[in-house]
Amino acid sequence: MVFETFVDPLFVVSGERTLLSANSAARALIPFTRIGDPITLTLRSPDILASIDHVLSTGEAQKIEWHDTVPVDRYFDIRVTPLTLDRLGHSVVIVLREITDIRNAERMRADFIANVSHELRTPLASLAGFIETLQGAAQDDVIARKRFLGIMHEQAQRMSRLIDDLLSLSRIEQREHLRPRDPVDLTQVVRNVTDGMNLIAQRHQSLIGVDMPDSLIVPGDRDELLRLFENLIGNALKYGTRPDQQNRIDVSAYYDSAYAIMSVRDYGPGIAPEHLPRLTERFYRVDAATSRARGGTGLGLALVKHITTHHRGRLEISSELGNGSCFTIKLPLTV
Repeated sequence: MVFETFVDPLFVVSGERTLLSANSAARALIPFTRIGDPITLTLRSPDILASIDHVLSTGEAQKIEWHDTVPVDRYFDIRVTPLTLDRLGHSVVIVLREITDIRNAERMRADFIANVSHELRTPLASLAGFIETLQGAAQDDVIARKRFLGIMHEQAQRMSRLIDDLLSLSRIEQREHLRPRDPVDLTQVVRNVTDGMNLIAQRHQSLIGVDMPDSLIVPGDRDELLRLFENLIGNALKYGTRPDQQNRIDVSAYYDSAYAIMSVRDYGPGIAPEHLPRLTERFYRVDAATSRARGGTGLGLALVKHITTHHRGRLEISSELGNGSCFTIKLPLTV
């Protein structure tokens, strides 16, 4: 039947509200679909059933939206159109076009704007308040001025980091379809990052151990890979260390058939399992207050994920409360 050529799920319902036909996409969407059954057994949404009744009684096509919640949230645009054929009689055609990705993108965009606004509003409000105080009551208070200027500097740096991360994400997304091809020595990249973070590691009473071959070449973008390791090692130092004790961060890499496999391992408090699936979401934080206090923007692991995707690699995260976390990146060795 011609209906089988439709990519979207399609149902044909008779004037007696029985199912006359369903294409393969419809049967895949609703596996218990059976020809000849009342349509109420297949499409159980009151809105869809009301739309079928309306079209059968008036002959006017209708468009509605259906939100299915079982087993997961899915959204569909549904068109119910009258159909009159000698063989089928007075009937309707129901076509379901899934728009879940569109709805999710709209929600993510709204959440993103709300999060950015929130992240910028707090430091801006702090700066405005301190400036007003320094222009007024504290303009001659040297001690207060010194303290306020220090806090203002921190807030300005926080906004600068946030904007820098947002711009980096935007640049990566714009080029995500173009895979990097330049040869990059990951060993040299990691050495550069760890050399630059030694002072930070000392402040966290941490030792960064590196176990890598003399050279590990992959096709990639050197600046992006530098940013990737800066985020992973920086996060390990911020959140994977314990106060008042000697800490260790292990960075390792090796070849495995067609991949270069790199990992950053800490031995800190670890991350509860319910947080792991969401760690790479923008602005998702396990502990928002701690993250902000330690200079986090909530975008570090989102950057790591997008850089990994840009390089056609995979990111794997494992963690256990009390035993630290391990972030593993697998990058293909060939283009």
